[in-house]
Amino acid sequence: MISRKVLVVDDDEHILRSLAQYLELEEFSVKTASGGAEALALVESERPDLVVLDVMMPEMDGFEVLENLRRKPETEKLPVIMLTARDQHGDVLKGYQMGVSSYMVKPFNLDELVEVINQVFAEA
Repeated sequence: MISRKVLVVDDDEHILRSLAQYLELEEFSVKTASGGAEALALVESERPDLVVLDVMMPEMDGFEVLENLRRKPETEKLPVIMLTARDQHGDVLKGYQMGVSSYMVKPFNLDELVEVINQVFAEA
């Protein structure tokens, strides 16, 4: 079985490390980025199958990253799961309007995240 490539983007080092370790245990190939610019560079060089993206990050937030991804033909359909503490209805709606596959609110359950990732891959 081919390992799916997942890029995890979060400015919180603890969350980044925990997510990467857990997803690797679930047999995903994981790359990490601690900011938006790094994430966009890794999307270009690594071509992940899916991005797990935090919203609240310094310099470039998750919505800006998503907007950049949606602008390019090669990444306009890249599945993105927003993972954030921002649970306001307007933020959730904005995420879906911008084309996210799912919008999960922190704190989150790791098993639920894996289930959502597998569901996104099954629908692709």
